[in-house]
Amino acid sequence: MTVRVMLVSPAMNAALREARFDGDAPLDRAGERSARAAAAAVPRSGAVLSGPSERCLGTAAALGLAARAEPALTGWDLGRWSDRRLDEVGAAEPDAVAAWIGAPSAAPHGGESLRALVERVGGWLDGTGGTDTLAAGDGPGATDRSVLAVAEPAVVRAAVVHALALPVEAFWRLDVAPLVLTELSGRSGRWNVRLGRPLAAAEGP
Repeated sequence: MTVRVMLVSPAMNAALREARFDGDAPLDRAGERSARAAAAAVPRSGAVLSGPSERCLGTAAALGLAARAEPALTGWDLGRWSDRRLDEVGAAEPDAVAAWIGAPSAAPHGGESLRALVERVGGWLDGTGGTDTLAAGDGPGATDRSVLAVAEPAVVRAAVVHALALPVEAFWRLDVAPLVLTELSGRSGRWNVRLGRPLAAAEGP
């Protein structure tokens, strides 16, 4: 049985602007304003979920969504690199960063490998047609077999890699901008993907 999964990337915050490995930083005021401006463009859905990060939950609230936090949509665990800037880590640990980018099973930061991230998100995606997920919806679209989730960019990228059965390394070739809708429709083993529809105009300064 098919299901429609709509993933919305969260609004901008200071960590993203600084290319920092986000240690669960909340939205800043500019990001909150952008999310509120995009609220009217959010599609209706049955189940409404959010990654458990402050940024995802804050985006969901600003979009006017009563979202349930979903642990499977937790952002990429980057261990001891969390809350550090990419250029700082690259300067201090160039070999570790090269291994992290070059080997999907590597986790030099002590957190989650890229392969583990894709497997975790893929497992959630393939299970979205289950009654437990769809029963989470109680809004006007609750009879639809659809799921709307606010999810970190890395989670969205991992979902696309899994859905299209791409090599794990393709993760690095995908970009997900803030407040962009990615739609996946189908079922386990057979997904179609519609990429990159902005919910609103590009954010200002």
